[in-house]
Amino acid sequence: MTLARILSHWRLPPWRIRQRFPRSTLAAIQAAIAASEAQHRGELRFVVEGHLTLSQLLRGVSARQRALQLFARLGVGHTAEHSGILIYVLLAERRVEVVADRGITAAVPQAQWDALCAAMTDLFAAGRYQDGALAGIAGATRLLGAH
Repeated sequence: MTLARILSHWRLPPWRIRQRFPRSTLAAIQAAIAASEAQHRGELRFVVEGHLTLSQLLRGVSARQRALQLFARLGVGHTAEHSGILIYVLLAERRVEVVADRGITAAVPQAQWDALCAAMTDLFAAGRYQDGALAGIAGATRLLGAH
């Protein structure tokens, strides 16, 4: 844990998060997830967090660890076929993590999830948050549908 990491998390005010993910974008994400889940037997969740808490930062929680915590807490891994997927965005660190349940990780190589995260990160870096989120959902849908 470094002071720079703590400052990067607390420099991101709530209004900035709402600016990047306004209600219209959240509605588009919700609609894309509903359409996605109609095409396969998996469950897809999308979580955006602006920053980690001071306690999490002091404990050295990484974006990946936080994604795994939310995967468990939200019950994404409780699908009958173990085909749940969580797409996690941590804005303060410009990180995207995908956590897939064991039923899908057996069929989809990690490199494909990494490519999906990289594509989303590139769109977010260009200020295209809705496009990045929808691209991530579309990519996860393709991977779930293929396997």
